[in-house]
Amino acid sequence: MIIVYVRTWKKKGITYAAVVKSKRVENKVIQEIVTYLGVVSEDQIPYLKAAYAKKKPKLVYKEDISNE
Repeated sequence: MIIVYVRTWKKKGITYAAVVKSKRVENKVIQEIVTYLGVVSEDQIPYLKAAYAKKKPKLVYKEDISNE
């Protein structure tokens, strides 16, 4: 089974992201970077994670909230 997800990390106050795939090989979990996304803002992280989520969440935009 192969799982693909977005991994984020901070280094010196800058947030980075990468698409990572995780698979099991001989009772060990191997993780490898599929693509490096580079520097991302805090606002972009939920959208990146939602794009690769198994169950796609409904994203609520600020405009949607103000119209209700």
